[in-house]
This record gives sequence, structure tokens and C-alpha cells, in this order.
Amino acid sequence: ITLLQVTERLTYAEAVERLAGEAGVPLPAVDPRGAEQERERQGLADWLELAAQWFEAELKRPPGRDARAYLEKRGLPEAEWARFRIGFSPSGRTALKDYLAAKGAKPGELVEAGLLIAPEESGSAPYDRFRDRIIFPILDVRGRVVSFGGRAMDPQARTKYLNGPETVVFHKGHHLYRLS
Repeated sequence: ITLLQVTERLTYAEAVERLAGEAGVPLPAVDPRGAEQERERQGLADWLELAAQWFEAELKRPPGRDARAYLEKRGLPEAEWARFRIGFSPSGRTALKDYLAAKGAKPGELVEAGLLIAPEESGSAPYDRFRDRIIFPILDVRGRVVSFGGRAMDPQARTKYLNGPETVVFHKGHHLYRLS
């Protein structure tokens, strides 16, 4: 399937349909509700991937200096950062939110993806879930970003390690870190 996707620029669904047709295996009819849910999941997955790219870039920028030093001190050289897609979230409350909003994301989508926290008090704006943390993307078996884990840079942080919440694309019991 992956080869078809790469060589013929097919989506995963198109590749499955083509292979099923060649094998003479009928596929179940498309469920409109399921198709809508899949579009929603794909939209969230797109924001998660864009967030992962932003976190990776932030690690290389000046605000990521201490995170880079920490990773090297822990024996994880720069050559390995890209392999594991390690990133950094700066300390600003809305840095990621502002970046993704400029790309067209709605705060509600980012809350649903687990990237923002919506305060319980009404009238308060959502803010970045991960702040001042080294970021480790959590991937599904196909290698798609479904959530993140973050290690606090501040040794006095209340929560040293923070994972994203359960979402429509991330179920903690279904994903094993680095399985892909």
C-alpha cells in the first residue's frame, strides 16, 4: 500500500480500493457518518503534523538553546533529534496557538487535537498545553503524529512529564511509543 501511495500518489484509501479491486475483494459501502468522522480525524492529524514540524523547528531556534544542551548532556546528540522528531515548546502561553491560527486552525480544533487547553472558566481563551518542554511526538503504527509527550525544562515544574489527552485520534491504550 505504501509503495502505491508513493509511486502513484494515491491516498491510503485509494490504494486499498485499488488493491481490493485487483484482488476481486468487495469493500464495504462507505458509511457517511464514518466518512465525516474520518475527515475530522484527518483534519486534526494535519494540525498535529504541523505542530510537530513547528516543535522541531523551535528546538533549533534560540529559545531551544537550553533544551538542546539538556539533550546533549543526556547523551542524545543532534544527529538523533530528527530521527525521533524531537522538538521544543517555548514558554509562551499561546506560541503554538498563534502559529497554527495563522495557518487557519480554529482554537476548538486545537483543543480537540489535545494541543490546547480550554479553561473551565467561561470567557477565558484556550492556551498551549505544552510550554517550556522538550517534545516527543507519539506516532501511530503508520508513523502519523497522534499526540505528544513533553518533558519539563524547569526542574521545579509541578509535572515533569506531560502527555497529550485522549482524543479522537489518540487513545493511550492503543498506541505504544515508538512502535512505528
